[in-house]
Amino acid sequence: MAHRSSPGYTVPTTLYLVGPTSWTEVPAALSYAVSDPFAVRIGFGDAGEPVDDGITWLLGRELLAAGLERPAGDGDVRIWPARTSGDVLYLHLRAPSGEALFELSRATVAAFLQRTEELVPSGQETAALDVDDELAALLSGGGADPGAR
Repeated sequence: MAHRSSPGYTVPTTLYLVGPTSWTEVPAALSYAVSDPFAVRIGFGDAGEPVDDGITWLLGRELLAAGLERPAGDGDVRIWPARTSGDVLYLHLRAPSGEALFELSRATVAAFLQRTEELVPSGQETAALDVDDELAALLSGGGADPGAR
């Protein structure tokens, strides 16, 4: 199946892994693609390396937006604003191998989400999906373009 390039937006950022006695800087990138309008990817990896070479977590865009104002999420992904500082968000990620608590900039996330809104306004995500192409890919096992028989 031929894939066309999907517009999107990516911003590099730094998260801070909260440890028992110190914080560790963790380079990361927030990424959004119009082809997957409900999701935001947080890619972790060394500065200058492609995000695909590191660890990537998939979060709901709506969850990330809600976390700017109040605690949001449950289970493996939770996000909430700090009570004492206007520019701090906490991001808690849990996997079978362990869990991590990060601090990140609320302003960076808010600006990132504003750019995603310019690409696909909230409530318009379904209209941005190419359901026919996605269904054809699923039915063909992700293989060759089903229109080219």
